Amino acid sequence: MGAADQSWADRLRQAYFPPERNQISAHITLFHHLPPGCLGELKAALGELARGPRPPARIDRLLSLGQGVALHVHSPALLAMRQELAERFAALLTPQDAGRPRLHITIQNKVTAPVARETMAVLERDFRPRPLAIAGLAAWEYRGGPWALVQRYGFRG
Repeated sequence: MGAADQSWADRLRQAYFPPERNQISAHITLFHHLPPGCLGELKAALGELARGPRPPARIDRLLSLGQGVALHVHSPALLAMRQELAERFAALLTPQDAGRPRLHITIQNKVTAPVARETMAVLERDFRPRPLAIAGLAAWEYRGGPWALVQRYGFRG
């Protein structure tokens, strides 16, 4: 995300995400798991996509996750990029990643349903749709708890 949107989403995440589980910054997940063996091809694909323009995006509504709350991201252009990657890596996708994507920024997760409903009610009072700057794409590696940045690609087009 752009710096201002990143800061805003991180503040929401810090306010509502269980602190012991909040190990990474706010983000939009395109895929949950791709095998390490495809890292070279993934880096090349992300680099190609980043040569283009930033995809227009909006946060258009709050999204209940049952045991958490997220900001729904409306971006047909980002979905098209994800589809291009999904087709390229189709044989490697997990069932979760092969399903229909729902772009979002998780700001709360792994809480009880009543806590999530309370958070949703609080956030709904002041929620207004807003534009969202998508600054680039990144690949991360999960290391048993912490995450490590593999590479970041800023949009250049």
